[in-house]
Amino acid sequence: MQQRENNKSETSTSKGKPTELMQAKALNRLLWPVRKYVIGGCLLALVGSAVGLAPYIAIAEIARMIYSLEEVSRQSIWSWVAVGICGATLRLVFLFFSSQLGHTADAEILYNIRVRLVQRLGAIPLGWFRQNGSGAIKKVMTTDLEEMHQLIAHALREMIGALTVVLVGVSYLWTVNSLMTLLSISVLSVMYISFKIAMRSATTHMNRLLVAEGKISASAVEYADGITVVKTFGVGGRLLARFDAAIKEYAKAMQVWVSETKYSSAIARLFASEATLLGVIVIAGILLINRGILPVAEFLPFLIVGIGLPTSLVPAVHGSQGLRKGRLSASNIENILTQDIIPEGNYPKDPEEYAVAFHNVSFGYSNQQYAVQDISFRCPQGTVTALVGPSGSGKSTLAHLIPRFYDVGKGNITIGGIDIRQMTSEKLLGSMSLVFQDVVLLRDTVRENIRVANPKASEQDIISAAKAAYIHEVIKRLPQGYDTVLGTASSGLSGGERQRLTIARAILSNAPIVVLDEATASLDPDNEILVQLALSSLVKNKTVIMIAHRLYTVTNADQIIVLQTGKIVEHGTHQQLLNNRSLYFSMWQAQQIK
Repeated sequence: MQQRENNKSETSTSKGKPTELMQAKALNRLLWPVRKYVIGGCLLALVGSAVGLAPYIAIAEIARMIYSLEEVSRQSIWSWVAVGICGATLRLVFLFFSSQLGHTADAEILYNIRVRLVQRLGAIPLGWFRQNGSGAIKKVMTTDLEEMHQLIAHALREMIGALTVVLVGVSYLWTVNSLMTLLSISVLSVMYISFKIAMRSATTHMNRLLVAEGKISASAVEYADGITVVKTFGVGGRLLARFDAAIKEYAKAMQVWVSETKYSSAIARLFASEATLLGVIVIAGILLINRGILPVAEFLPFLIVGIGLPTSLVPAVHGSQGLRKGRLSASNIENILTQDIIPEGNYPKDPEEYAVAFHNVSFGYSNQQYAVQDISFRCPQGTVTALVGPSGSGKSTLAHLIPRFYDVGKGNITIGGIDIRQMTSEKLLGSMSLVFQDVVLLRDTVRENIRVANPKASEQDIISAAKAAYIHEVIKRLPQGYDTVLGTASSGLSGGERQRLTIARAILSNAPIVVLDEATASLDPDNEILVQLALSSLVKNKTVIMIAHRLYTVTNADQIIVLQTGKIVEHGTHQQLLNNRSLYFSMWQAQQIK
């Protein structure tokens, strides 16, 4: 599977819009692991649908025998009755096992795809998420996977079964009367041609609809995520305007498609009706019977078998639409599965000590401009380095480069003299504790939220980490203590308490490097004091890189790096920088006045 994922053909889902051929290849690659189940299910559906016509053919043949001028034996009638019963029974058996194989393939491949998607998303650089947003991921993980489910579990087998019924039915009717069969086929041909005309640009329109649907999802997520800001500042109208614009764009795309296909679709529906075919058969049959061209006995099978052909074609039409949607969804899924991941070195190395150093590092979120440029400094093991500067100066960018959330554009970052690109992701991330301003807690128990940093930690280790983070007493007051499940509202934990919970997690990991990104920026004074006490437990004897807006929190740092517009403008201790009377001095003075 990995070999298929890495070959050149898989890169066919390029940045441009995928063609139908590219979508088909993407679908084939995704279904390859369960091809035996899929093929087996389709073959059983084919046989089941074929034998499923036996009862109708049996009735038609019995009617022919009764209305024929020849003498009919009772044995012949009962033979056809037996054929009909056997056909109906076998149809149920074959379709049952066909459904079992289809749903087995569906469950197996969707599990496989979900696991691969999660693994891939975990290895994709954060820049991709910034560009695509959560709406695109939500669509792939829900809508596209649902379309794949419909295709694998239902559409493919239904389409093949429907086409089989039509082919077997037409073949049988041809043996009865070729002229009447040609008339029946002509009606079905008009329906097919009208449908093809209606669907001639379906891929283009579906792509446009899916883009609009993605915008709807993104704007809905934006509104839900920003509901606090909406209620506080009353900007709901602006966000709803984006949602409304996305809805209108979707409606306009649908209107354009409907306008283009309204006549051809109407004709297709008209000729797909049993009443239309029945009318043609009855009128043509009466005329031919009156002229002595068509015996009554040959007319009856067309009333019994022939008028059911349009009904059989409807699943084939729906199945073809499901196939088209499934191909497009497979292309969207593969687009994520083939996204570039942060590469790891061919010969991984482990550092022997944990000094962190930047060597002429430059990085930009886009090709137009660097966010940080020519950054060089060293953080000796066991020291505290503070990164300060105005908003947008590049502090958080540097913090995100250390764990390789992004890869540097130029230069390199080393830990213990080893380029971090030569370390495995597991070793790199295992060597550091990350505490950011935006707290992320899992929808799990308090215990597991702390234990995630060290799955092998004992109960006592977890409690000790919680005590060191000054959160143990708070946890004990929760309804189920350490077994309390943290929901979306984190079970009533305040911002400072949630931050201390993440610090307990970091303490439990006991990593030699600690990266703090404005961990106390949005806290009230009381919570800030407790968080600072928790941080003091976390950073003991560690290599610490901390970002702070409040300069009084970094006065004891071993060194302070002052950034402005992505470059280092000052470097020294607190007192040295004050003596320089430059940017740091101005920032310090401004905060003292406040």
